Amino acid sequence: MAQQLSGGNGALTLLGNTLPTGAILVVLILIFGPLSGAHFNPAVSASLALRRELAWPDAAAYIVAQIAGGAIGVWLAHLMFELPLWQFSTTARSGAGQWLAEFIATGGLMLTIFGCGARKQEPAYAVGLYITAAYWFTASTSFANPAVTIARSLSDTFAGIAPGGVAAFIVAQILGALTAGLLARWLWPKMSPPLQV
Repeated sequence: MAQQLSGGNGALTLLGNTLPTGAILVVLILIFGPLSGAHFNPAVSASLALRRELAWPDAAAYIVAQIAGGAIGVWLAHLMFELPLWQFSTTARSGAGQWLAEFIATGGLMLTIFGCGARKQEPAYAVGLYITAAYWFTASTSFANPAVTIARSLSDTFAGIAPGGVAAFIVAQILGALTAGLLARWLWPKMSPPLQV
């Protein structure tokens, strides 16, 4: 919708993607938090499994569901906007700046989640606001989610990423999540559970 209504203005298109993403994250976390812990992100699920806050079999099931859900969501969006169902992005997103941006975006997201958890605060609003802001302060527009990265490779729209850039983005996201996990143990040592190796 943002791409269709922005008249070619990239900043307006980005804003049109940013606000609904942040807003719906708050809603989804509030709705699904009590059911599943609002697991929408493989980096979050794996990080919580490393911290022994989630069993590895549950994390694996969540990750499969997250990737499948992302793909289904993209296909539904294509159907709603009468785009070809099957497509791959041609938007090149690669290079050191993009990878660093994904490292920072994912690390910051994880610190947001860990920080709220350490203080026993509801993370929904903090996560929504963080992602809204990170769209603008990262060069990559803050995918910060391996499932989203895979899903966005399946859409040749403004939000897409060419399949050739997916693996490097996911590596950067995993490294960002792992670094944030270590940093969280230092920032909140009494509130951090032991890592599971």
